[in-house]
Amino acid sequence: MRPHLFGATALASALAADQGHSFRSVKEGAADPQSQASAVAEIKGLRDALTARDAEIKGVVEKANAEIAALGKASTETQNQLTELVTKASDVGARLLELEQKAVRQSGGGGGGVVKSLGEHVTEGEEIAAAIKAGSGFKGRASFAIKAITSLTTDANGSVGDAIRPDRLPGILTPPGREVTVRSLIAPGRTSSNNIEYVQETGFTNAAAMVAETTQKPESTLKFDLKQSPVRTMAHWVIASKQVLDDVPQLQSYIDNRLRYGLAIVEDAQLLLGDGTGQNLLGLKPQATAFDDDRRKVGDTKIDTLRRAMTQVRLAQYRATGIILHPTDWEDIELTKTTDGAYIFANPQGLAGPRLWGLPVVESDGQTEGEFTVGAFAQAAQVFDREQANVEVSTEDRDNFIKNMVTIRAEERLALVVSRPEAIVDGAFEAP
Repeated sequence: MRPHLFGATALASALAADQGHSFRSVKEGAADPQSQASAVAEIKGLRDALTARDAEIKGVVEKANAEIAALGKASTETQNQLTELVTKASDVGARLLELEQKAVRQSGGGGGGVVKSLGEHVTEGEEIAAAIKAGSGFKGRASFAIKAITSLTTDANGSVGDAIRPDRLPGILTPPGREVTVRSLIAPGRTSSNNIEYVQETGFTNAAAMVAETTQKPESTLKFDLKQSPVRTMAHWVIASKQVLDDVPQLQSYIDNRLRYGLAIVEDAQLLLGDGTGQNLLGLKPQATAFDDDRRKVGDTKIDTLRRAMTQVRLAQYRATGIILHPTDWEDIELTKTTDGAYIFANPQGLAGPRLWGLPVVESDGQTEGEFTVGAFAQAAQVFDREQANVEVSTEDRDNFIKNMVTIRAEERLALVVSRPEAIVDGAFEAP
């Protein structure tokens, strides 16, 4: 029940509004006051009858339960009595529903109806009646109460319960994913072993020269080292109930994709930054050739430094095929303008992919901000997949079987070989 407080002015306005409503209702062909009073009385009588009938039914049900507990079944007399009471209650309920619906139609369709208006609620309140009786001698405030209709989804009186339902958006909202790109620069490969061995040229002295006839030719030297790159495993898992996976068909494929994506994020970071310790891969940056700081010039921009790194790769007899930058560094480059405000490399209205000096630019969150990696990646490195990313589901994990749970595991195995470190140049934009 919600209390409403009225001062003298508000009370007069409410009553005036209610009187106007009553006048309009009569003009529109409302039922006469005697019919309204009769309908109200009948509804009240039917509600009282239902309340009494409910009490009788409750007593007979308790009697039947006692007979069942004592004799194993209810007597025929009790069963017949209960059937008769239920039938009568149904008849009374149907009549009450008919009258209440009629009252609602009259109220909303132009008739006066039997539903109380706000003015009737006001004038029938005890405090309001006393205020009216006091007339001009009334001072202060008076209150009345009406039942509030709320949107709370409960069974409490005055609530609409499940009549208001939330709108359910289809599918599962996926958070934004990180772009995975480093692997696309590296040559692909396959292996059936747990270790990759390769022979790497680690030294070459070129003594080739023009020589005279019958003189000893100069000797060049080559040095080779046996290198190894072990296959490493990356994996993770989640646990879910079997019922949920059965009841939500989309969920299993969603989990599969998210687990694979998680592997790809780790793989991207390992290929670029892995330090080779423990179970880490030995990535591109730790094996790359350091940028030659002697090549820097005063006033060099980030764009200049990248072009000088490309030249360093070329002087090692390779041609660079890509650039790996942190997104913020690529942003700085794209926003570079001339003195009159024109973009140098970027075209805000264009759809072309990121390129600089003719090379594709890979934006990687794994790259260290303020640093760059430039190289002939396909010639310098190769990824060997022992087991490509896969997702497996099993109930044979701890007590999964007796709990109806399943374990979902994603796993992959791979090795990275960097056979030509001089073909990759890594450094910082800021001079040391």
